[in-house]
Amino acid sequence: MTQPTALITGASRGIGRGIALSLAAQGWNLVLNYARDESAARRTAEDCTAAARDAGHTLRVTTQQADIGDASDRDRLVRAARDFTHSCDLLVNNAGVAPSVRADLLEAGEESFDRLVRINLKGPFFLTQQIARWMIEAPPARPARIVFVSSISAYTASVNRGDYCVSKAGIAMLNKLYAVRLAPHGIGVFEVRPGIIATDMTGPVREKYDRLIADGLTPIRRWGTPEDVGKAVASIASSHFPFSTGEVFNVDGGFHLRSL
Repeated sequence: MTQPTALITGASRGIGRGIALSLAAQGWNLVLNYARDESAARRTAEDCTAAARDAGHTLRVTTQQADIGDASDRDRLVRAARDFTHSCDLLVNNAGVAPSVRADLLEAGEESFDRLVRINLKGPFFLTQQIARWMIEAPPARPARIVFVSSISAYTASVNRGDYCVSKAGIAMLNKLYAVRLAPHGIGVFEVRPGIIATDMTGPVREKYDRLIADGLTPIRRWGTPEDVGKAVASIASSHFPFSTGEVFNVDGGFHLRSL
């Protein structure tokens, strides 16, 4: 079977990097998208090559800058991916941003809202549209898969970052919409919903969540890691769930559970 290829957005750091490393260890070729930090993307590519080699695989990997919230950048990203590979086996919609400044719901401004919705929701909506057309036009050797990386903020109300919550709630609906639309083509669509993950995005609130986790916020009392999310995506990518689509994989230490 031809070595599969994955396109991962926001792959230079954090969760995207964890996903890339997990797929590299399974022998996936990679198109790693990044928005700004080219050097971080190159380091991730180098580390993926090493992870693949350690697992006995030979890896092809490329990096491509693009702001997925921008239509022309999305077009350029897809062209680069098509130049790299004949078909796309896996799209991982991971790229996302947090509010620059958290603001109470009654004080939140339109600029932050527009930025978050453009990058976190509009970008994945239309990138998935383009990649899905490609998957249908040039079916890969294995069943194609699309993964949306959302957040517990898709259903947890945080009134000091409502724009972020709305953008992630929209991702949860995209998972359902594309799952229904693409099922006739044999393309599985899944949502991976991380909880409290140790990344640079959560660095500023580290002390707060250290206390909450210690007090039992999650049944599994530790921070999640990008590797935890990477393992979930790699499991989906393996096509071990042929009779599932639209499913939500919670990678949250049990945060979604309710107990008395």
